[in-house]
Amino acid sequence: MMKKSLPLLIILPLLLSSCKQIGKNENTAMQKAQVVSSVMTKETQEKLTPDEVFKELVEGNKRFQSGNITLRNFNEQARKSAIKQYPKAVILSCLDSRVPVETIFDQGLGDVFVGRVAGNFVNEDLLGSMEFACHMAGSKLILVIGHQHCGAIKGAIDNVEFGNITAMLSKIKPAVRMSQNFTGKKSSKNEEFVKYVSRNNVSYTLDQIRKNSPVLREMENKKEIKIVGAYYNLANGNLEFVK
Repeated sequence: MMKKSLPLLIILPLLLSSCKQIGKNENTAMQKAQVVSSVMTKETQEKLTPDEVFKELVEGNKRFQSGNITLRNFNEQARKSAIKQYPKAVILSCLDSRVPVETIFDQGLGDVFVGRVAGNFVNEDLLGSMEFACHMAGSKLILVIGHQHCGAIKGAIDNVEFGNITAMLSKIKPAVRMSQNFTGKKSSKNEEFVKYVSRNNVSYTLDQIRKNSPVLREMENKKEIKIVGAYYNLANGNLEFVK
């Protein structure tokens, strides 16, 4: 006696469900395969040139802008980098919460040193930190990054005086003085002027690094490191490079 076959209306949903599950499993497997859990090693760091590090940060920022950021297993990276670290760059940023440095350059744990201070200026402590990063820990790049709508820059323009903020903003005043050739309205309410001062502040900071750190200046002259500046657009994540 012949067995009755299952109705087509029952078979089709089962087949479709099975195909979807297979596709889901394949996607999950692909995602797991693309998750980065490795960290910078001494060997990898030593092989990198300053130009290659710069290129990696630029490409990382492009990934951030496009939303195509790298998937990472941060728990595994934390475990692997716990004993030793070999960052490829040191980045000096403003304190601003809208500039998450590792994120906007699509970097993982152990990839970069980050120094932060409102107005991204350098003092003895930050210069010492940079010397440690480059001369002692092997980093190949120093990047100073200012940004759009910077409150510290606006405060320096407005001559804000309050507590220790007064002394802090005095470190940014040279950039305000450098910007007096601006042809428009020199006001903190004029975003074009704020941007102009911010870019000048990055340039001034680069000069101060070279002037006040013979260690870093010599390393740059020997092409062991690269010292560069950038201006970051908060709205779209774009970088403009500053000399």
